[in-house]
Amino acid sequence: MKKHKIFWLIGIVLALAGGAIALFLRQSYYSNRTRAVISWIRDHENFVGPTVRAGERCQDAVFLMPTDGLVGFIWGDSFRPGHKHQGIDIFGSTTPGETEVFAAYDGYLTRLPEWKSSLIIRVPEDPLQPGRQIWLYYTHLADANGNSLIAETFPPGSVELPVAAGDLLGTQGNYSGTPSSPVGVHLHFSIVLDDGKGRFLNELEIENTLDPSPYFNLALNAKSNPDQVPACQDN
Repeated sequence: MKKHKIFWLIGIVLALAGGAIALFLRQSYYSNRTRAVISWIRDHENFVGPTVRAGERCQDAVFLMPTDGLVGFIWGDSFRPGHKHQGIDIFGSTTPGETEVFAAYDGYLTRLPEWKSSLIIRVPEDPLQPGRQIWLYYTHLADANGNSLIAETFPPGSVELPVAAGDLLGTQGNYSGTPSSPVGVHLHFSIVLDDGKGRFLNELEIENTLDPSPYFNLALNAKSNPDQVPACQDN
């Protein structure tokens, strides 16, 4: 009897867990942003909705928009239980190698020798918090097979090359980190904290990144913007 009761309790727990996961997936799939991304990728020419343009500033924002496209996922979005997105994803409407990516702010660019699709730019003085150093991380700048789409100006092993806001960094790609297993063509951009010793922290952990909303003057935090597609108000 006691064993039967234990199995019965385990069954209830598993059923509740399965239901929670199903609800999570349903909410994630049917959010306005997710639907917009799917619609944009399938038929961008007939897409009706807000997009962003490379080089634009939203009102008095300190960062330039780094590329053209649809802001499909933002800081704090969750694609699976326990996961929080560390930056923003801007989806282009072209094939890899066509939609240009630009520096959002002045700084010093580094590309580690093993980086096929990524760059990071050191900003010595956070424009919103003077005295703090931050890093701007750009990735998915390679095609599905890992062929780099980063500008030739920044070869592997580049260290502390000065760049200005608006400088060309490369083009959007769809490299996932696994050859021949592409993601949608987009730019992933995040603001990474310094470790206090002049190095950037691990961008994969959201606690090592900053909410980009105040830097772009856009609603880019999923907590305050659960499902709307961000775009400049004056567009």
